[in-house]
Amino acid sequence: MDIQAEIDAHNDIFKSIDGNRQKMVKALGNSEEAALLQHRLDDMNQRWNDLKAKSANISFAIQGFKDAVIVSHRAHLEVSAEKWNRLLTSLEELIKWLNTKDEELKKQMPVGGDVPTLQQQYDHCKALRRELKDKEQTILNAVDQARVFLADQPIEGPEEPRRSLHSKTELTPEEKALKIAKAMRKQSSEVKEKWENLNASASIWQKQVDKALEKLKDLQCAMDDLDADLKEAENVRNGWKPVGDLLIDSLPDHIEKTTAFREEIAPINLKVKTVNDLSSQLSPLDLYPSLKMSRQLDDLNMRWKLLQVSVEDRLKQLQEAHQDFGPASQHFLSTSVQFPWQRSVSHNKVPYYINHETQTTCWDHPKMTDLFQSLADLNNVRFSAYRTAIKIRRLQKALCLDLLDLNMTSEVFKQHKLSQNDQLIGVQDVISCLSTIYSGLEEKHKGMVNVPLCVDMCLNWLLNVYDSGRTGKIRVQSLKIGLMSLSKGLLEEKYRYLFREVAGPTEMCDQRQLGLLLHDAIQIPRQLGEVAAFGGSNIEPSVRSCFQQNHNKPEITVKEFIDWMRLEPQSMVWLPVLHRVAAAETAKHQAKCNICKECPIVGFRYRSLKHFNYDVCQSCFFSGRTAKGHKLHYPMVEYCTPTTSGEDVRDFTKVLKNKFRSKKYFAKHPRLGYLPVQTVLEGDNLETLAQMERTNGSFLMDSSSTTGSVEDEHALIQQYCQTLGGESPVSQPQSPAQILKSVEKEERGELERIIADLEEEQRCLQIEYEQLKEQHLRRGINPLASPPDSVVSPQHASEDAELIAEAKLLRQHKGRLEARMQILEDHNKQLESQLHRLRQLLEQPDSDSRVNGTFPCASPQHSALGFPLEQDSSSQFHQTGNLLGKSILTEAEADFIGLKWPRDLLDTGPNIQIM
Repeated sequence: MDIQAEIDAHNDIFKSIDGNRQKMVKALGNSEEAALLQHRLDDMNQRWNDLKAKSANISFAIQGFKDAVIVSHRAHLEVSAEKWNRLLTSLEELIKWLNTKDEELKKQMPVGGDVPTLQQQYDHCKALRRELKDKEQTILNAVDQARVFLADQPIEGPEEPRRSLHSKTELTPEEKALKIAKAMRKQSSEVKEKWENLNASASIWQKQVDKALEKLKDLQCAMDDLDADLKEAENVRNGWKPVGDLLIDSLPDHIEKTTAFREEIAPINLKVKTVNDLSSQLSPLDLYPSLKMSRQLDDLNMRWKLLQVSVEDRLKQLQEAHQDFGPASQHFLSTSVQFPWQRSVSHNKVPYYINHETQTTCWDHPKMTDLFQSLADLNNVRFSAYRTAIKIRRLQKALCLDLLDLNMTSEVFKQHKLSQNDQLIGVQDVISCLSTIYSGLEEKHKGMVNVPLCVDMCLNWLLNVYDSGRTGKIRVQSLKIGLMSLSKGLLEEKYRYLFREVAGPTEMCDQRQLGLLLHDAIQIPRQLGEVAAFGGSNIEPSVRSCFQQNHNKPEITVKEFIDWMRLEPQSMVWLPVLHRVAAAETAKHQAKCNICKECPIVGFRYRSLKHFNYDVCQSCFFSGRTAKGHKLHYPMVEYCTPTTSGEDVRDFTKVLKNKFRSKKYFAKHPRLGYLPVQTVLEGDNLETLAQMERTNGSFLMDSSSTTGSVEDEHALIQQYCQTLGGESPVSQPQSPAQILKSVEKEERGELERIIADLEEEQRCLQIEYEQLKEQHLRRGINPLASPPDSVVSPQHASEDAELIAEAKLLRQHKGRLEARMQILEDHNKQLESQLHRLRQLLEQPDSDSRVNGTFPCASPQHSALGFPLEQDSSSQFHQTGNLLGKSILTEAEADFIGLKWPRDLLDTGPNIQIM
């Protein structure tokens, strides 16, 4: 066919050449070239004709061959038609089977959410894989046979016209073969494609099922393990008895068991975390747990949380019960009060007391209130040092601290590891320490110590002294100083213990440490309203006095401190007087009181050093009574123990000498029984004291001597004592309220005058300081303008040094003035608060205090039971209204000793010598 096509393609060319050969030959003429051209053209015609003949023969042969092949092929098709039809039917059946398996596989999807479902999917997947393996050879053979059949068939069948002898509906064998081939090609391709897809889907599905089944089995195993552990723990929890049914003594054991149980179940938390982690790993696999498994997982998490909560609640209840009812709790202190009183505890563990009859609450223990009321009877003691010491002695005996040895106190502090003096400890720690102390005292003194009552009252006293704000915190050093000051022991040994508590590692004490010691110690008389006579709350003058006594060294030793304390400094004179009061309680003197005729004299004995055989008992002396012929300014000597013959001879000699001395001599040579200190208005402020006040939560509630010198106070007191004495009936106040108003007016005017003077003095000093500073700056600029080689003269250098020293002194003086002004302002506020409270107490009917069952300034009142109200800072007094009122009025009334004995408030008597 290709040759014939080429012949047909060159036919036109041949005809063109043949038609033009005559012209080309004529154009060449008779030349050789024309003959040659004619020869070649003839040859070409011959060859062209031969080629055409051969091409026709070949085409005829090919056509004959084709006809033979078609006849043969038709015969073959007719023979194998039944075979290929069976193959075609087989392919159709395979397609149906593959479709069925594919549908079954799709029905198994998606992956199940629990182990049983996944196991069924896994089994189905395995069975499908086995069927595919069994069917694999059949499918491959069918596909191969189809391929063989299609290989024998042309891509496109012959398209000869149908012969007229055949019916229109009858197909030729070629058409039948073509139709079979077309159907077989389609079905074999479909079988092959579906087979491959089914195998791929089955393989992927099997991998998913295998992985999901492994994950779910791990999760289910972990959940089963967790469930078993939770059941075991829940069985233990369900066996717990209610906390209210447990014995108090068994609480520590139950706390220990519950704590151990909490540690035992701690590994369950890791298992819960593992279960949750395994559950979270299912989402990336498009695997979602079934509803049943999800509920089981949520249930396990909830059970674990409930178990934890129940254990923590149980432990908390046990600990609270142990705190409230255990040995270290305050529950045992509930027996310290009797009906109608009930002891309760605030949120910060501070106790308060409920009176169910009057439906009121108060901070003070009922017996502490009674004790304070009884202390009011001691206000007739005219000398502050003795009055304070006797009050503290009564308090000491009520708290049974007179039985407590210093050594035992120190050992208890070590036992409770109270070594950090600046540390704040709570009420519970204080109770623990006091319980140890009083338990030891109860063992030594059977029947003399009521442990719950003593612990509660001592705690009440410590809070009144060092935590008036009821914050529930006390400094360790304050606790030590308070208990040691009231403990039993030798006086100098007590000084040594007190010094050791505040001294540093080198056993030396600086000003700050001494200031802290004195500050904590002065709180004891301050709580009794007696601090004014001891220099007020400002202990800076006492600190300066001690260090001046020791040549202003930066630190002092314990010996130097004891030497200074032997001089009985004004701020601490109450402590040695307390020891003398304790020593004199059982002393009997074989002498008769010249005033009340008591014989023998019990307690203090006061012998006159002016008259022979003139003795006074402590009752007459404290009340200021005198016998005829004996003046108050005459010298006397005090004895707290029976006298010896040597002391009698010595006193006789002194009396003999005094017989020859005039009254003016005694008036000019008064003798103080203590070491006076500078006024609180002098000197620099010591740091940390105000900070310590805030730390302890206490407030300044006393009247400190900051209004001026002691003489100014006595002048004011003398003025109102004269008014009380009735010297002027017209101007005599008609009521205590009028007295208070007058005192308030005078005090306020005096304070305002002093403050104005101090402010004016400060302004003058400021102006002078600025002038000196300006002069100093001008002198400092001149040398800079001089030539470089000039040298400042020694005279200028000395002048500059003097100016600098003077400026430094001015700055120090300015600081002192500012400190004095601040003290005066604070004192003014304190006086206003006290006087305002006193007016309320005096104007309030006596029936109110009886109905309330407590004291307004000492306790928080509440109309309902249960919780105390917050205390107002203006009412933070630690004593009863009667006591506080008596304290101030008696200070102005009983200290009218200034009329007859114009002497310091702390004067132990007219020219008294302490023996």
